[in-house]
Amino acid sequence: MVLLVPSLLGLALLVLPMAGLLVRAPWGRLPAILSSADVLTAVRLSLVTATVATVVCLVCGVPIAWVLARTAWPGRSLLRGVVTVPLVLPPVIGGIALLMAFGRRGVVGGWLDETFGVSLPFTTAGVVMAQAFVAMPFLVVAVEGALRTSDRRYDDVAATLGASAWTTFRRVTLPSVAPGVLAGAVLCWARALGEFGATVTFAGSFPGTTRTLPLEAYVAIGSGDTDTAIVLSLLMIVVSVGILVGLRRHWVGTA
Repeated sequence: MVLLVPSLLGLALLVLPMAGLLVRAPWGRLPAILSSADVLTAVRLSLVTATVATVVCLVCGVPIAWVLARTAWPGRSLLRGVVTVPLVLPPVIGGIALLMAFGRRGVVGGWLDETFGVSLPFTTAGVVMAQAFVAMPFLVVAVEGALRTSDRRYDDVAATLGASAWTTFRRVTLPSVAPGVLAGAVLCWARALGEFGATVTFAGSFPGTTRTLPLEAYVAIGSGDTDTAIVLSLLMIVVSVGILVGLRRHWVGTA
């Protein structure tokens, strides 16, 4: 009974905001809002950039997770801390950091601009970078956990039979942790889809180029279009809840 009151208060804090969206939702205008040109453009852009960002995270994040889980070099703890910083870093600060690194006057961005004429800020590629920056830790943490709990004896057997390190990783290690990789990729995609702070700071909010779903909702509420903001918020919540419930049922093994 002592724990019941704070648990109910906490539940109310989590549930009431979403209930408020459901109560205020313009159900009659739902089809019109979701089929509007601006919303469809934002949905299309969000799906494309979140998917590309997830692919980038898979290509770069899985090797990082392997290094963290299967090696014992002295700098591993520092690397883990650096990789997981975006989990606790305010997204806006992440956007500022990206500007300092990849902006036209940034450490790397200045060189890219002068040498190749490539400018990343305020472009669709910038959206992908911002999403990958905030989402990669979710993938790395999930894959590292899967690698740590997997049986390494199969890797040892493959090496004993003459398989190269790459062959062992590709045909033994990776298949054994595939559920963890998939779970991490789904979480990564969901985080990329919902990214706002780093995106608006590093890539701006340009219709058709950098204005993703969260930015479209922000623009809508700022312009007084509360109905559109509510509908987009509900859409994001439905996607997030669906992903989390699906992951829990299929990989944790509970209903």
